[in-house]
Amino acid sequence: MSTIMAQEFLTRCFLRGDTIAVLLRKENPASTTQRIVRHEQVLSPRYLAWLRYENHRGANIYIAANPLRAGSRKRTKDSIAEVRHLYLDIDLDGEKRIAALRASDTVPIPSVIVSTSPGKYQVLWRVEGFDFDQQESTLKLLAIAFGGDPACTDRNRVLRLPGFLNRKYDPPYPVTAEYLSTSTYHPEVFRLDNTELEPSPLYCGFSRTCVTGKNTPSEQDWAWVLQQLSLGEDAGKLTHMLASRRSDKPNPLYYARRTIDIASARLLLLEGVAIEDVIATLQRRRSTELPAAFCSSRAREIATTAQQMIERAKFASVDHPKENHNATA
Repeated sequence: MSTIMAQEFLTRCFLRGDTIAVLLRKENPASTTQRIVRHEQVLSPRYLAWLRYENHRGANIYIAANPLRAGSRKRTKDSIAEVRHLYLDIDLDGEKRIAALRASDTVPIPSVIVSTSPGKYQVLWRVEGFDFDQQESTLKLLAIAFGGDPACTDRNRVLRLPGFLNRKYDPPYPVTAEYLSTSTYHPEVFRLDNTELEPSPLYCGFSRTCVTGKNTPSEQDWAWVLQQLSLGEDAGKLTHMLASRRSDKPNPLYYARRTIDIASARLLLLEGVAIEDVIATLQRRRSTELPAAFCSSRAREIATTAQQMIERAKFASVDHPKENHNATA
């Protein structure tokens, strides 16, 4: 345990006068203690010594990612004062996904990468200029793009505090931090394609519960891609064709690659191809276009997305069977 490491993290991530939430959680017996305190109080040697003592006794130590409004008593969404950080939880294929993130030109260099347990990380970017809706949508896009935990998109999220031990492991794992940048980032430097949050073209048309009432350009793209792939058209050629057709997108090539790869993954899975073979196909297809580490994690995420689409369609067909058009009113 290192209170110096905890002090550095708190000093870098918060400002004098901030109100912050500290959370202590024990596994056995299960108990949770939360303290809403001023930044200066947490930095005091006495307070850090108390956290170290509780950590030694089995408590995991967490800190809220964003400051709270002055006078807050709870760590609710409404109590968050401002967006101070974007964050990404990486729990699977940690080394590969961190390598992909570092190699990406769609996001800036992270402010800090926290190692929370073997192969698992929390990535933070110090930001300003984000409203709460922007933060939530960007967090979702980060999780989609880099294989993070999609559940970690709340503005009142807590993160492990470096300098203490992760007590879920035996022996306990030391939580450490690697600082990569002192910059503060604005929304425009996160160049993530927000079409990933749209229900079409990837889900509409497969579920009776998703009805847009209009044939959008993205739905037209989806239908066209499925048709061309079914006719045996080359995926690489289709990628360039679709990208040129959709120059209105913020990142046409990203949009084209993802649309085509999800469509082809879905077709392969419906043909009975094993998901691991689908992943290998997607990885080979983009191996000359994308960094190797990113290519691997991306292929798995896309194949899983296609599999989920098929499952949703099955449930929809059960919940909403075809109407009997011969019935009279």
